[in-house]
Amino acid sequence: MPLKISNLKFINNHKIIGLICTTFFVWNITSAQEIIEDEKPVEEVVKEKDTVNGFKAIKVDGVAAVVGDYIILDSDVDKAYLQLEAQGVNTKDIERCQLFGKLLEDKLYAHHAIQDSLTVSDAEIRRNVDYQIEQFLQQVNGDMQKLLDFYKKDDEQSFRDEMFEINKANQLAQRMQSNIVEEIEVTPEEVRTFFNNIPTDERPTFGTELKVAQIVAEPKVSEEEKQKVIDRLKQFKADILENGASFRSKAVLYSDDPGSASKGGKYTLNKKQPRMVKEFRQVAFSLQEGEISEPFETDFGFHIIQLEKIRGQEYDVAHILLIPEVSNSAVQEAKERLEKVRERIVNGDISFADAAREASDEKETRNDGGQLINPATQDYNFELTRMDPELYSQIQNLKDEEVSLVLKEQDRQGNLSFKILRVTDRIDEHEADYARDFLKIKDLTLNDKRVKAIEKWQAEKIMDTYIKIGGENRDCEFSSNWLKK
Repeated sequence: MPLKISNLKFINNHKIIGLICTTFFVWNITSAQEIIEDEKPVEEVVKEKDTVNGFKAIKVDGVAAVVGDYIILDSDVDKAYLQLEAQGVNTKDIERCQLFGKLLEDKLYAHHAIQDSLTVSDAEIRRNVDYQIEQFLQQVNGDMQKLLDFYKKDDEQSFRDEMFEINKANQLAQRMQSNIVEEIEVTPEEVRTFFNNIPTDERPTFGTELKVAQIVAEPKVSEEEKQKVIDRLKQFKADILENGASFRSKAVLYSDDPGSASKGGKYTLNKKQPRMVKEFRQVAFSLQEGEISEPFETDFGFHIIQLEKIRGQEYDVAHILLIPEVSNSAVQEAKERLEKVRERIVNGDISFADAAREASDEKETRNDGGQLINPATQDYNFELTRMDPELYSQIQNLKDEEVSLVLKEQDRQGNLSFKILRVTDRIDEHEADYARDFLKIKDLTLNDKRVKAIEKWQAEKIMDTYIKIGGENRDCEFSSNWLKK
């Protein structure tokens, strides 16, 4: 249950609740869709040998609650704990009633999403399941049996089926939540009123914030190396068309895309939901079924695509990515080029911002004088305590206006680059100020208004929905009126 905001100390106090909301994507179980009669609580039992009285019934599972068309089992709460712990979450301070209340909310959202005819894409859900299972397998060194044992499933298909139902219920719940708050906005006057209503001694404190700029030099790939890769892709295409070679086999053997090579280069694209870079989508959507593209370039390297099947708005494609190799001389040239740029800045011959516009190879920041954009807030400010650890380690010892030494960086694909950094502004820790922190206060105001809208929706829907809380769960102190008292 999203908690009502009575003051802004909730920013730090409810991180556990937020973590549950964001990580709880696996064990929100949708076990069955039937209503359990009040007088007939369902329990799963087994018989165990009693050395004195013979066999006795032992409770294995039971119905903890029914919400609309959904059942929550006692074991679902246990599985929720198990999943959180598997993700490294410390569950010591998460009470069972708290987790049970979250399950109740999710089922209420999912139930009314169905009632309101909200839909989700089965194909997208299956892709999510594929991705999740891939991530789980990485944690157990690819051992499917170990994964099945961990989640107590007999075979892979039953595991996938359950994962599908879990994901579908989660997506329905998310759609319902989004539907409740999607049209909510706040006016400047509402922001001012919200801020003025916060007692002075309860106003939030915002941590130290920095603005950071960078200039990036990337080693240049020679035209000869580019042509070499293009020619190799053309050879792949010719071998497939002329000799009947398998596109997918070549993707498995030669593609430099770690995300798809093991699957034969396969991706499913949706025209209404952009997923790949623009150049990739444009080529894919221009092909006919069975056609293979000519080699083309994106920021990731050079590709060829085969369009396998068109299913309405969805396109099943396979692709092969080859990344041109960068020579040692090109790497050295990039480093020396950036060292000269740094020297000009330090000597006062050019400002950092002008040098970024003139020399940086990073197009996302070049026109803004190298200013980095915080992906979480979409502005230039980085709160020190929430800064990416790698970026923090690079700027923590920099004084204001100081230019870092040339730093070497390598991305996940192994691509090398060099950069210099500078802290362009620093705002020390301070109590919230309406003018300076307007955007942050606006976000708090909007969040408060959304929470109140969800509270109102929940209160109304709980009274309109069949809900039964069973057994000891009725002793929980719920923040919502699940017991309809």
